Amino acid sequence: MQTKKLKRREFISFLGKAGLGMAFLPPFLAQSGNISTPSLAFQTEGEDYLQMLRNFKVKGLDPSDKDDLLLVEGLDYHVLIKWGDRISEKDNFGFNNDFTCFIPLDSNNPKDGLLWVNHEYINPLFVSHFDFNKYENPKNQKTKDQVDKEMYNVGGSIVRIKEVNGKWKVVENDPHNRRITSQTPISLNWDRPIKDKLTVKGTNSNCSGGITPWNTFLTCEENYDSCFGETEYDENENPTHVESNYGWEHFYNYPPEHYGWVVEINPKDGSAQKHIALGRFAHECCTVYELEDKRVVAYSGDDKMNEHLYKFISSTPGSLKEGTLYVADTVNGKWLPLDWERQPVLKKKFKDQTEVLIRAREAARLLGATELNRPEDIEIDPITGNIFVALTNNVKKDDHHGSILKIEETAGKFDSLTFTASTYKAGGEESGFSCPDNLAFDFSGNMWFTSDMSGSAMNKEGKPYMAFKNNSLFVIPRFGEDAGKVIRVASAPKDAELTGPWFAPDGKTLILSVQHPGEQTIDIKKPTSKWPFDDDNIPKPSVVAITGKLIEKMHKLSQIEQSKG
Repeated sequence: MQTKKLKRREFISFLGKAGLGMAFLPPFLAQSGNISTPSLAFQTEGEDYLQMLRNFKVKGLDPSDKDDLLLVEGLDYHVLIKWGDRISEKDNFGFNNDFTCFIPLDSNNPKDGLLWVNHEYINPLFVSHFDFNKYENPKNQKTKDQVDKEMYNVGGSIVRIKEVNGKWKVVENDPHNRRITSQTPISLNWDRPIKDKLTVKGTNSNCSGGITPWNTFLTCEENYDSCFGETEYDENENPTHVESNYGWEHFYNYPPEHYGWVVEINPKDGSAQKHIALGRFAHECCTVYELEDKRVVAYSGDDKMNEHLYKFISSTPGSLKEGTLYVADTVNGKWLPLDWERQPVLKKKFKDQTEVLIRAREAARLLGATELNRPEDIEIDPITGNIFVALTNNVKKDDHHGSILKIEETAGKFDSLTFTASTYKAGGEESGFSCPDNLAFDFSGNMWFTSDMSGSAMNKEGKPYMAFKNNSLFVIPRFGEDAGKVIRVASAPKDAELTGPWFAPDGKTLILSVQHPGEQTIDIKKPTSKWPFDDDNIPKPSVVAITGKLIEKMHKLSQIEQSKG
């Protein structure tokens, strides 16, 4: 299928439908009307400046194993918030921050708003001072106090932030500042109870996420089985409980079926609901697009080897409940409905639609969905409307470096039931990156993405990742001499990965998480990383704000090229 190039007005409309809203648009999009004439700002810069921009090149970083957050020339960062920081009189910022997103409190002031941050998982050594290496059967050795500390440090945080004199800062003790944890009551957006409950306790394993067209946060429960285990069924449909890694079920009898969902958070009051219609699996993200008739389409990947890509299409405007969940057959380019009423093979296996959604992985296999190599983050290209999916890797299939998958919906319609799938970029030494994870498009259409090489294999002799050294942040410019190239623009501290890239409304600040620095630490007195270099030398997951002339130049270059039509 031929790539569709959107005109400027369509680009503006697309961004609004993608959930960004007009308040999120940079000035050049919000104000532009003529797609053939450069803006007045560039008409006054002079031809020499314009030519400099057209010849602009990004000099990327070399791979590094240094214990620091390194940035390419033209970028700077400051720490916005880190693990343990007070956000209110009763709450602290949680551990292992991942996905971030930002919503202005007032559309007329894009520099003041609410930041949502996921807290994906804990390292017991740091959080509860529990050392797995000291016990033969460690899960039975924890105390309730240790488990409570661990459960508090996952979920997410809402904090109000403002840009003051060029730097973003947390507004201390703002009434909006709050934590969502593993003990927060959360309702189920469903008509039938799950394990006898319509309100469940907490959210955990919050990896990536999304934002809705009605300006609420979406946080996705990924490796939920680490917390309360999982229920598995034999050939006779007899259930068995598989224990978790953390052993929380020894103290709290919370069913595994209450986790593995997409959770919607109201930023104003912290109220939350879990969307059962979107299916239960290791959700990496949930990327929502609003159709012209106000129905929504939500894409999500199951981040596990040999799992699947899903799409929900609502049947009523603004609903994440009424509609149909589909799973992808990427070989034949079909979206297969996970619908108990319409699929005889599902009726034979499951008792109703609720069970289909709880056991979505099994249902997907029965329908013949395509197994993929860890589908993680999903983003929509604001210029073409194509969908990009990070396939991180699959060592069982000898795919160590992963790839980025491109989905082109038929006729560019997001509610289409057919599509074309192709590989956009394959990882490896030749392409300069490995294990793509989180994706983000800036307002100019440049693709940014992070890598997720495992700390147990990174910088290890004999492993396939030596050439890449630490995890990194990359950009693929859309315009200029570097167009289409993969360029490393940041290198993470030791053992860390960079996650949750999100651009502030003016397009000039990239909010980014630095997750699990020092994760391979065995002795807390001898951490493998000391970033962000606090006096106690304890590594701390943190959120940083990245600014600089590089982002501004890329932004201006894209503006010039797009002004040509």
